[in-house]
Amino acid sequence: MKTLIDAHTHTIASGHAYSTIQEMAQAAAAKGIEILGITEHAPSLPGTCTPIYFRNLHVVPREMYGVRLLMGAELNILDTKGSLDLDEHYYRDYLDLRIAGIHQLCYESGTPEENTQGMIEVIRNPWVQIISHPGDGTAELIFEPIVRAAKECHTLLEINSSSLIPSRHKAQARPNNLEILRLCKELRVPVILGSDAHISYSVGDYRYALPLLEETNFPEELIVNDKPDFFLDYIDKIS
Repeated sequence: MKTLIDAHTHTIASGHAYSTIQEMAQAAAAKGIEILGITEHAPSLPGTCTPIYFRNLHVVPREMYGVRLLMGAELNILDTKGSLDLDEHYYRDYLDLRIAGIHQLCYESGTPEENTQGMIEVIRNPWVQIISHPGDGTAELIFEPIVRAAKECHTLLEINSSSLIPSRHKAQARPNNLEILRLCKELRVPVILGSDAHISYSVGDYRYALPLLEETNFPEELIVNDKPDFFLDYIDKIS
C-alpha cells in the first residue's frame, strides 16, 4: 500500500506536539503524501487551542509544497451521551475535517454499554467523519455495534498506529484493534490508518498498524489511505 493520506496529525498548536504546519507539510511532501489532515486537539484537552484558533483557519493555505491540507480538529467526546467540545457552528463553518475521539483527561466514563452508545451517537453526528483511536482502551467499548454504525453512517474508524507503540503501555490497543479489523473485514467496512503524528518525523508512519493488517489478512480495498478520491467522497457526509 502506498501511503497517500495521513488525516490525523498535530502541530505545536495542540500544546504537546513539536512541529509547525509548514514542517508537517514539508514532511508529507517528502514522503509522497497527497492529503494531510492537521487536526488540533479541541479545547477540553489541557494546553491546547482555544476556539479562536479554529475561527482563524481561513488564513492557512490549503495547499503547501504540493500537499493538500485539510485543516480540522480532533474533537473530544466528553461523556456517554456523545457530547463534543466545540459548538456545531465551529465544525460546520470553520473546519475541513472533523475527527472525534475519547481522551482520558476529559472523558466521563460509564459502563461499556453506555460508552458504546455515546460513541454511536458521535458516529451518527453528520459532521463527524473519523473516529480517532477507538481501540486504544481508554474506554471500554463493544465493537460490533460501533462497526455496524460506522458502516451505516459512512464514518471511518481509525486504526491508530501511535496507540500501538509499546512504550505507551496501552495493553488493550492491540487486541482491540485486531477485533475492529476482523469485524470491519467481515462486515466490509472501510478503515483509515492514522499516524497521530505529534512531530513531523512521524507523518505517514504506520509501522505499528501495518502488522495488524497482515495478521488479519485485511482486504486492501477496504483501506482508504491510498485512495484520495474515495476518501474525499466517503467523508462527504453533508452534501
